[in-house]
Amino acid sequence: MKGITTCLWFDHQAEEAARFYTSLFKHSKVGSLSRYGDSGAQASGRPKGSTMTVAFELAGQKFVALNGGPEFKFTEAISLTVNCENQQEVDEFWAKLVAGGTPGPCGWLRDRYGLSWQIVPTVLTEMLQDEDTVKAERVMAAMLTMQKLDIAALKEAYEGAPAGVGG
Repeated sequence: MKGITTCLWFDHQAEEAARFYTSLFKHSKVGSLSRYGDSGAQASGRPKGSTMTVAFELAGQKFVALNGGPEFKFTEAISLTVNCENQQEVDEFWAKLVAGGTPGPCGWLRDRYGLSWQIVPTVLTEMLQDEDTVKAERVMAAMLTMQKLDIAALKEAYEGAPAGVGG
């Protein structure tokens, strides 16, 4: 097996989205493009020569973006998770991806193309998986009050501050 590639269906912004996403992440690149020919253009109602698919990689993960039309929209049922080592990374990825989109709860956002992302500090997973379920529950309660995740506030909850205290 040669691996698994995620296909993302866009109306007409596949190339624009691929270029935007690859500009955000290290070890990312736009690869090959395919264009609609006579048959594809006629079947899809797309202009001949317009972008049909764009192969790209984000941090080494392979994707294909397809300009398939408005029939299908992204939902939160599928999201991409960005694991961040510190608050600076959380803040930077959040700001870039939410621009033109909408923030959601618990570190989730929808970008300008409608794709859902989770911007997650790696320490969150560690705290939620702690064997001390009281600590983990405090962290969960704190997270549920946030949109963009705040590592300092999560750590305060973990150490014993009530949810909502610290930021």
